[in-house]
Amino acid sequence: MVNIVQFWRAGSRAERFAGLASVLVAGGLLAWAACLWPAWGENPDLSHGFLALPVLAMLWKRAREDSASGRAQKQEWLSDGWVGLGVGLGLAGLAVARLFTTVYAVALGWSATPTLFFLSVAAASALGMATILATGQGVRWVRPGWPLAVMVAVVLLSAPLPPGSYARLTAGLQEMVTIGVVDTLRLFGVPALRAGNVIQLGSTAVGVEEACSGVRSLVSCVLGGLVLSALWLNSPWRRFWLVGLAAPLALAANFGRSLTLTLMARSGVDIAGAWHDVLGYGVLVVTMGLLAGLAYLLEEKPPGLARVERSPKAAKGAEWSGVVAVAALVLAAGWFGFMGLRTQASGGVAVAAPDLERLVPAVGPAGWRVETRRDLGRFAGILQTNYLLERTYSRVTDAGESWQVTVYVAWWPAGGASVSTVAAHTPEACWPGAGWQAVPGAEGRGELALGQGVRVREAEKRAFIGRDYPQNVWFWHLVDGRPMRAFDPRSWREQLAVFWQRGVRREEAQAFVRLSSNVEWERLAADPLLAEVVAGVAELGVPVTKR
Repeated sequence: MVNIVQFWRAGSRAERFAGLASVLVAGGLLAWAACLWPAWGENPDLSHGFLALPVLAMLWKRAREDSASGRAQKQEWLSDGWVGLGVGLGLAGLAVARLFTTVYAVALGWSATPTLFFLSVAAASALGMATILATGQGVRWVRPGWPLAVMVAVVLLSAPLPPGSYARLTAGLQEMVTIGVVDTLRLFGVPALRAGNVIQLGSTAVGVEEACSGVRSLVSCVLGGLVLSALWLNSPWRRFWLVGLAAPLALAANFGRSLTLTLMARSGVDIAGAWHDVLGYGVLVVTMGLLAGLAYLLEEKPPGLARVERSPKAAKGAEWSGVVAVAALVLAAGWFGFMGLRTQASGGVAVAAPDLERLVPAVGPAGWRVETRRDLGRFAGILQTNYLLERTYSRVTDAGESWQVTVYVAWWPAGGASVSTVAAHTPEACWPGAGWQAVPGAEGRGELALGQGVRVREAEKRAFIGRDYPQNVWFWHLVDGRPMRAFDPRSWREQLAVFWQRGVRREEAQAFVRLSSNVEWERLAADPLLAEVVAGVAELGVPVTKR
């Protein structure tokens, strides 16, 4: 405490405000880490976030050492004009990020991916302002350089990607891995066919899921390359080569893992359990080890550098940049605190979990055969819920036609998942990856008629075809027991529109109900099976009326 008082009395006004900004940013980074901590633990693609704060401390220490030893002697202190420009850009980034964070927080919840992403943009903007103040002529704590830029990158790369960007990235990587594995197998005379992201190997099929896309190793290796280049290397060209090789190395290693798993599956090995996870983490460890080895080989061994003497501080206008930065940080901290209290999850009466086994008939009417899917548990991590059920009903009509009806139900307790997380797993988002092609022009929303004047309202309709087999799909996304219009989770505009539709909402229980069949609804409407199914899912909120 004495040192702080002495610093405050002895330091210039620019140093005082830079110190205040640093304290506010340090507190903000702790709050940021607390907000993202659950996401880091739940999403393996973000597990490197647990190291974010220690890495930031090491990068700051390296930047200070560079400034003191002379390694950064070519870098000049920033003038008042450049400091003002940098603070202004940081202020603009903070303002925009605060706006979008607030909108998504009140519309989707604080655990929503877009909220956490823009919260990280706000933290990165604040960190950028604090480091820019520290590099000014009026403060001169640290010279501008690569380690400071990497600090901002660490914050951004520790955040979940926006749903649209993540979906496009994973879809592209999944397709690239699938095509590459199939082409490689064919090159060596192994017969293989591709259907979407599914590889057919005779009697065995291997699906390339999101976890196999390589996003985890890609982001981790790029971040590792950035950090190692800042901590170990000095030459810009050496840093360029290390960072530039990080992504290809990660993609190549993940391709090797996917090819190995495919060959193991072809040999009869069950790859769905331990093998899948062990190879996944093993590839990550190996790629990071190779990256560290490459950084070691590129590391420079310069002779000892003389300490750089700092000239007297001559800037008089730097304090105004500090005043603006501190005011902006105080305002942002107050606003986030206020909105956090107003939008926190309700602590009211918890809603009991529905009995999905009861709602979806386990025994169909006469003539219908029922099969219950037993492997849905492997999707619990991705979907963020254990309440999953899927049953398929099949029969042969008197005319010799084969009818199939599949009922899929998922349920989330209040706070279990954000609206955008549930919306990201609608059929048009997930089915194409399994080889299904959407039928153009089949999208719609409306009522579905049953017998005796019963109507099922607000149904989202889609249609797909795969291997000449049609699927007509109807689904409902239910928030607090009320249907919500489907929106494209890959579009930030549609995500933003949710705010204007729902306003300030606390996190609520959600359900997703999907019916799919190889025949049209009109042909099924009179069958007793549909009446039983609709009566069960109506308890979850599927709107059913009788006229």
